[in-house]
Amino acid sequence: MTRPTESDIRQLLSRVPYPGFSRDVVSLGAVRSIEVSGEGIVVELVVPEQPAGLAERLTSVVSEAVTQLPGADHVTIRRASPGGREVRRLPVAGARQPDAATTPSGPIAANIVGVASGKGGVGKSTVAVNLAVSLARAGRRVGFLDADVHGPSAPLMFGVTDQRPGRSGINGRPSPIEAFGIRIMSMGFFVEKGSAVIWRGPIVGNFIRQLLTDVDWGELDDLIIDFPPGTGDAQLTISQTLRMSGSLIVTTPNELALIDAVKAIAMFRKVEVPVLGIVENMSSFVCPHCHEATEIFGPSGTERAAAELGVPVVGRVPIDPEVVAESDRGTPVVIARPESPAARAYAGIVASLLQALAHAGEPPSRLDGFLERFGGS
Repeated sequence: MTRPTESDIRQLLSRVPYPGFSRDVVSLGAVRSIEVSGEGIVVELVVPEQPAGLAERLTSVVSEAVTQLPGADHVTIRRASPGGREVRRLPVAGARQPDAATTPSGPIAANIVGVASGKGGVGKSTVAVNLAVSLARAGRRVGFLDADVHGPSAPLMFGVTDQRPGRSGINGRPSPIEAFGIRIMSMGFFVEKGSAVIWRGPIVGNFIRQLLTDVDWGELDDLIIDFPPGTGDAQLTISQTLRMSGSLIVTTPNELALIDAVKAIAMFRKVEVPVLGIVENMSSFVCPHCHEATEIFGPSGTERAAAELGVPVVGRVPIDPEVVAESDRGTPVVIARPESPAARAYAGIVASLLQALAHAGEPPSRLDGFLERFGGS
C-alpha cells in the first residue's frame, strides 16, 4: 500500500485542533517536520514543558490522526523542546517578511484591529468606518478590510460604490480603493449592485485570505477589519492567518445584544486575540433642543457585563439620525459633522484604542487573567 505524502499528512494535521484551542496544530507551530521514508513516518512536534499533561495530549491527538491515513503504518512521534530551531509563527502585525519587497505574506501594519459584534443591527460597520476615518484624520496610515463577504457595506459608507480595484506595479497585485485617506478592500467592489454572494464557508475563507495576502496594502499604521456579525468563518480565517493586535466588540445597551457580545468576546479569547474593549453604540438619544439624554433601550447593562468579563467600556456613541443619513450619502459623520456628539464620542474611542494598543503586549496584571488566557484553573 502506498504511504501518504508529507503534503497529505500536513493537510490532515491542519484540521486537527491543538489541545484546548480551536486553532489547528499546524498554524500554531506545533509541527516542526514530517519525514516519510521506507521505514515509516516520523512527525516531529514542538512540545511545551508546561502545563503538565499537554505534551501527552498533543502527542496522542497527532498520532491518532496520522495513523488513520491509509498506508500510515509505523508512525513515530518525536518530541522537541520549543528551543533550538525557530518555530514558524503567524505573521505579526508590523513585521516584514524577508521577501516582503516582492511577495508580502500579509499587510504590514503596526496594529491590526478587528471590529466585531455578536449579532447584526448594532451599528458595527458604522463604528468601524468612523474609527478608521478618525485615525486617518489624526495623520495615521490606515487600511480598511470589509470582511463581511455576504453583506459588504464599505463601498456605500465610504462613497465609492462605482469604483473597482486596479493593479499595482508590484507583480500586478490588486490595489485598494482610497477614500478619506484610507485604503479600502471589500467584496462590494467585485460584485454588481443587487447581486448576492452565495458561497459556502471554505470559499469565503479563501477569498478573505486572498484579500489579506494578495492585495498591495503598502505599509500601514493601522488595519481596521470590519467583521461580519457572529463567530464564523471570517473571524477564524483571519485569526489563523494573521496575529491580530486586538479586537473591539460593538453592542447596544439591551440585554439581547449583550448576550451575543459575550459570545463574541469568548470566541476571540479562544483564538488568542486580545479584546481591547467594548463600544456601546446607540447608548442614548440626545435631544437636539434641550440636549437631555434619554436611554431609549432602558437602563444599560454594558458596564455590568464588561465588569464581569474584565473588559473596559472604551466609549458610548449616542443615537443620531444624521449618522445614518450621512452614511447613506457616503460621508462618515466624523467628516460631515465633526462637532456632533457622535463624532466627539468616536474621538474618545480612538484615544482609548490607541492607549490600549500601546499596552496590548504587556503581560496580564492579574493571576486569574493569566490562567484564563493559558487554560489553567
